[in-house]
Amino acid sequence: MTEGLSQSIDALPAQTLHNDYEFGARLPLAGRKVLIIVENLPLPFDRRVWQEAKTLVKAGALVSVICPTGRGYEKKYEQLEGVHIYRHGLPVDGVGPLGFLREYSVALFWETLLAWKIFCTRGFDVIQGCNPPDLIFLIALQFRIFGVRFIFDHHDINPELYEAKFGKRGFFWKLMVLFERITFKMARVSIATNESYREIALTRGKMYPENVFVVRSGPDLSRLRPVEANTRWKNGRRYLVGYVGVMGEQEGIDLLIDAIHYIVYKQGREDIQFCLIGGGPSLNGLKALSVEKKVDNFITFTGRAPDHDLLEILSTADLGVNPDRVNTMNDKSTMNKIMEYMALGIPIVQFDVTEGRFSAMDASLYANPNDSVDMARKITTLLDDPKMRSEMAAYGQNRVETELSWNHQIAPLIAAYQQAFV
Repeated sequence: MTEGLSQSIDALPAQTLHNDYEFGARLPLAGRKVLIIVENLPLPFDRRVWQEAKTLVKAGALVSVICPTGRGYEKKYEQLEGVHIYRHGLPVDGVGPLGFLREYSVALFWETLLAWKIFCTRGFDVIQGCNPPDLIFLIALQFRIFGVRFIFDHHDINPELYEAKFGKRGFFWKLMVLFERITFKMARVSIATNESYREIALTRGKMYPENVFVVRSGPDLSRLRPVEANTRWKNGRRYLVGYVGVMGEQEGIDLLIDAIHYIVYKQGREDIQFCLIGGGPSLNGLKALSVEKKVDNFITFTGRAPDHDLLEILSTADLGVNPDRVNTMNDKSTMNKIMEYMALGIPIVQFDVTEGRFSAMDASLYANPNDSVDMARKITTLLDDPKMRSEMAAYGQNRVETELSWNHQIAPLIAAYQQAFV
């Protein structure tokens, strides 16, 4: 990265990178007060932001978070593991540009109100804004006069996300580009989830290289461990294929259902059960599609599942699948599910996207872009080769443990915060 990052890594005790990110007596962020704003998921359900918040607390910072409520996370305020969490309500998920506009307007109202409440009581000297949307700069702008710094935690590339959702550009796409440009201009430091996002910060965002840090959404291996398998999830069949993620339009679950149809009716395979974990706006439509395709008996839709069920399903699965549709958004984005599969020792089948290939490397087979037939063939090929599955699983676990897990993201996260105050 930069000289500043090297100095920050040297300043951290060696055990920081390995022993559940304990900092010992030296606290690199002692005395700092942090406000994190995240709109699309509640904490601690948003695992990336939750890991960031806990790490900052352990580094000595006083951390407050503003986020929405969600199922199981209805309390308007609570303190968990040293993190002060303030939650607010949101309207039903936005559908279409006007729906998103309403959702974002309500969120900005509550974020503004709660930010001033926190500033006047607990205080903060830096705001970390986690997109989507690229509108949190409007909150940071209000506190700039008080010397409050702004860190942009870049989760999604919103112009590409808009195009993926609606299949067009136009007025609202241009707004996304404008909001992104202002967000980068406002940010003292940008945290990118991968090298593709870092490149966007340097080119479209015109940020200086020393102010852009890659902090991947690596899994916390102290939490994400295999549990005892439970064959009930196989529904009496020999194999189980798992999926975890959002049930939305751009996630490509419809392509996976087409692949399942091919497996059952073209390949004649009735020995594979698919378990799809997650909720989202397309869940009911996908259930209806599975009935229409006559594969509903081969698919279990769990909806949003508790951690125990999620870990039990993935620990039972013979492979994990990532059917994210190949587009500009998904090609440049890192999907958390990939590294979670790898951490749990599950080989993967996915479409061939740049960041998916970087994360998994030899832990995955890669189907031709958006080709459900090729995905079906890759799934059955991998299921029928236990030696290949075992080798890919071992490779994936080792890669996560030695390069991608959360403990390897701590040094750049702390360095990003230190750079914000240079």
